[in-house]
Amino acid sequence: MMYLTGEKKREFFKEFGEKETNTGSSEAQIAMFTFRIAHLTKHLKTNRKDYVTQKSLIALVGKRRNHLDYLMKKDINRYRAIVKKLELRR
Repeated sequence: MMYLTGEKKREFFKEFGEKETNTGSSEAQIAMFTFRIAHLTKHLKTNRKDYVTQKSLIALVGKRRNHLDYLMKKDINRYRAIVKKLELRR
């Protein structure tokens, strides 16, 4: 069973991207990355020697960081809103 279904993705895009079809918005991408990071972190707590998942987690964190940096340069108010809404540490 997939943890990230199409229905769940549509919810993210609707909530963070203003509408379901706005799949490329930085806020929606950051929210989806955050959900996936939380899922992989939970998996790694029980399977600590799963190095492939660990590598994937590091890559996702980097992607999220790049999106956050872009958003911070582009529009600081949107950046602050998404960090507050997702309760990310900064």
